[in-house]
Amino acid sequence: MFITQSTFTHTPKRIISLVPSITELLYSFGLEAETIGITKFCVHPTHWHKNKKRIGGTKNVQIETIQKLQPDLIICSKEENIQEQIDLLAADFPVLLTDVKNYDDALQMILTLGKICNKENEAVQITNTIQNNFSKIIIKQKINAAYLIWKNPYMTIGGDTFIHDMLLKAGFNNLYENKNRYPEITIAELQAANCQLLLLSSEPYPFAQKHIKELQLFLPNTKILLADGEFFSWYGSRMVDAPQYFNTLLQSL
Repeated sequence: MFITQSTFTHTPKRIISLVPSITELLYSFGLEAETIGITKFCVHPTHWHKNKKRIGGTKNVQIETIQKLQPDLIICSKEENIQEQIDLLAADFPVLLTDVKNYDDALQMILTLGKICNKENEAVQITNTIQNNFSKIIIKQKINAAYLIWKNPYMTIGGDTFIHDMLLKAGFNNLYENKNRYPEITIAELQAANCQLLLLSSEPYPFAQKHIKELQLFLPNTKILLADGEFFSWYGSRMVDAPQYFNTLLQSL
């Protein structure tokens, strides 16, 4: 069954996370023993990635493996997981379906999960720290930017995504804020858009230095940088350190 903060009445003792950024949040809550299963993409913390039971990827979870683990809470994401798989799991187990599209959603998710897991004090401390740190981002002027997440075809991010909200918080104008989700774009469109800064994300496509050289040939007047995708797309305790990263990025311009 799908649960909410109000409908879940007991403290979970056997948690499976299908969301990498939320797995890291569970670690920040101190739920070492309670977290019994994670995806292969849950790379933080490192020792969890090495030692915790893997239940497949975010898009291809191993239903039978989860059933054998008998969790009393499964945490999913509307954005990252497959609806049909989530529905199958919800038929047998309590499922918290998260839907984080912006900064405020992320803070609310942290507080909600903190209450469900009896870690309310930890959740409040994390959200307070996030808010304090984000207030310290130093923005001198807004920069017209695009953020690439994929190659062949090139794909960017629209205004209805968490990454878009992080771009705004970091001091950038998203050139594609009027598009939805993850639109395909061309180099010709970037050339016509007066793109001052092009950020190449480390995930899901692993952009590298060679891609900067490739694109710079077509965009000689655009500043092109690699970006740590975790700070732009991971909601949860990773947001505590995101402002410092954004400030370092802004200082490099």
